Amino acid sequence: MPLAFSATQQLKLPIRHQSDRLVHYLNEEERVLQAMLNATQLERLAPQHYTYTVTRLQVFQLQIQPVVELRTHPSPGRLELEALDCQLDGLGLVDDFQLTLNSWLEAGEQGLEGEASLSVQVSQPPLLKLIPPRVLETTGRSMLSGILLGIKARVGQQVVEDFQRWCRQE
Repeated sequence: MPLAFSATQQLKLPIRHQSDRLVHYLNEEERVLQAMLNATQLERLAPQHYTYTVTRLQVFQLQIQPVVELRTHPSPGRLELEALDCQLDGLGLVDDFQLTLNSWLEAGEQGLEGEASLSVQVSQPPLLKLIPPRVLETTGRSMLSGILLGIKARVGQQVVEDFQRWCRQE
């Protein structure tokens, strides 16, 4: 029986100055992604196609590093992001692993709004067979929530700072 866990995070971020320019800023897809994620861990493969190497995660005695293939779906004033594939470096052999990411960020009347949903299904790794599945699922939910909270914090700080810098440069 595979383990399954998920997390969702919503964003409502007021932007007081030049919020009318957010629509145009969100068209700068690569710039927004670099501000939202760690730019040094993001690699552009083609237009609207990226890989993102997530910071190493510690799961009990295992260290894993997800490498996620991402596709963006930009539209005026809105940037959608989905995971196409994910490889786990460091987990060893698992029978199955599936990561689902769907998120969006858009210019609203008061600033930025968005939502991200992240879920994982994976078979229980042999090294963790002695740990009850509920404990692993609780740990997984907590880890996914932490990842989404980290991204939300980056949006609240780095994306806002980058937007202000972009406004000054334009």
